[in-house]
Amino acid sequence: MKSLIGKKIGMTQVFTAEGKMIAVTAIQAEPNFVVGQRTTEKDGYQANIIATQAVRKINQPQAKQLEKVGAPANLKLVREIKTNATEDLLATGSTIDVSLFQAGDLVDVTGTSKGKGFAGVIKRHNFSRGPETHGSDHHRKPGSIGMMFPQRVVLGKKMPGHMGNIVSTVKKLRVIEVHPEQQIILIKGAIPGPKGSYVKITGERYA
Repeated sequence: MKSLIGKKIGMTQVFTAEGKMIAVTAIQAEPNFVVGQRTTEKDGYQANIIATQAVRKINQPQAKQLEKVGAPANLKLVREIKTNATEDLLATGSTIDVSLFQAGDLVDVTGTSKGKGFAGVIKRHNFSRGPETHGSDHHRKPGSIGMMFPQRVVLGKKMPGHMGNIVSTVKKLRVIEVHPEQQIILIKGAIPGPKGSYVKITGERYA
């Protein structure tokens, strides 16, 4: 399965030959280095261990581990990308870049959504507000949260609480352009997370 880890730069727009404007998200994917594997025999599942995101300082044990496999010693972000087939396990020391994808591919993008803090039901669940006048004091309250029977709040009830900051996947987005020389891939539409956050791009599922 084709997968790549990249950094969300932001959104922009491109125009087709017919003059149609398309909103796209720009993702910069520095080369992903394969630094190890997880195997079914040893770990119970299959995955490639990927390292990326060059930083100025890194702790010595991690630097030595990266040097052993021939990867740059200043890579901070280490992630596992699960695979279904044994042939998808990549050799240690190999690299993955944006040339893995091409314009027209359909991909899934996984990232961590923006955190909104504690939010009420109107913002969090799109509830309608109560009356503003005529003596009402239920302007933004959720209303009844349970019945006389079974005399408890059912699991999963929509209530106020922490909003955002969850791992979210947007599926079946189309790759519009790939720029290998700039290590940038343009994907149609919006993806989860703020600028500068890291996301996982997964393809081949819709081939």
